[in-house]
Amino acid sequence: MTAVEMDNVRDGERLVPWVERQDASLIYIGRIHTPWTDLSDCPRQGRLDGPLCRIEVFEPWTLALSGITVGQQAEVLYWLHLSRRDLVQQCPRNDGNARGTFSIRSPIRPNPIGTTVVKVESIEGNVLTVRGMDCLDGTPLIDLKPDLAQFVPLAKEKPGDRQVG
Repeated sequence: MTAVEMDNVRDGERLVPWVERQDASLIYIGRIHTPWTDLSDCPRQGRLDGPLCRIEVFEPWTLALSGITVGQQAEVLYWLHLSRRDLVQQCPRNDGNARGTFSIRSPIRPNPIGTTVVKVESIEGNVLTVRGMDCLDGTPLIDLKPDLAQFVPLAKEKPGDRQVG
């Protein structure tokens, strides 16, 4: 992303002054490798029939991959490290109709956490080959989880548990 893109605010958009403070910390557990090196080429949403991408998991987190299987769908959470963080209203279609940041799926967020569902195509050591990514090459990995739509809890159901399906 260029400096011009970082400073670009569309008509109707509103930003707030950015306050540098840390309330929590994240550990990057890996790195995502995709074909996209330029934001203008990156898809807006991942597709399960999209190109092959690799999710590299760093030590000491590789043992956490046990139980993931080929063909499984997984939710990937990642840090959109190049996203601006100060817009509270955005015009995603550049149409002048501002929408609150929390009502859209824009990567521009106070905490730019991206999420997508992928299909695991292969597993080799600490690398998952997947389809469905929608981020730039080199994006930091935050977490991997089973796809909620396919997840079956191991513990006995308790009153108030959300029922899927």
